[in-house]
Amino acid sequence: MDKRRKKILILAGDFTEDYEVMVPYQTLGVFGLQADVACPGKKAGESIKTAIHDFEGDQTYTEKPGHRFLLNATFAGLRIEEYAGLYLTGGRSPEYLRLNDEVLDIIRYFMKLSRPVAAICHGVQLLTAADVVRGRRLTAYPSVKPEVEMAGGIYIDTEADESVADGNLVTSPAWPGNTAILRDFVGLLGISVSF
Repeated sequence: MDKRRKKILILAGDFTEDYEVMVPYQTLGVFGLQADVACPGKKAGESIKTAIHDFEGDQTYTEKPGHRFLLNATFAGLRIEEYAGLYLTGGRSPEYLRLNDEVLDIIRYFMKLSRPVAAICHGVQLLTAADVVRGRRLTAYPSVKPEVEMAGGIYIDTEADESVADGNLVTSPAWPGNTAILRDFVGLLGISVSF
């Protein structure tokens, strides 16, 4: 594996879903990949607050306070050309991160070069805001379906523990899909996973 393949950029922000940042961060490390987690306006050594979203039989998910996640990368000055892949977390942070032009430019960069991109749950809102889903098959948390379709994407209805791969893009509707999305993502990075 060449040096570039070893670095993955994870974009997150305050109130990202806890499992959707912690699980990818730890899992990518298991595969020997360096997962750098960055947040606009924050530096390495600072933290973000996470939220725990759960499915308890209500009309939508419930939300509880999560953990503090310590960032290990500084957003300002990121050298995105050094990263082999991009991972977009879900939760509430995508609703405001999609207003950041630098975040959208990073997403467009990875998509234009066809480097592996993963987006889970509401992380797909970042893809729609960057206008990179036109004609692509993807999934997301069900409430994001209208945004996917308005942005020209083809929404695929899947179970929460499944993922949808389309070229360099892999998506999943929620944290129960961590195993599926991470399996597909590392596969795009050229890492073989067998069960």
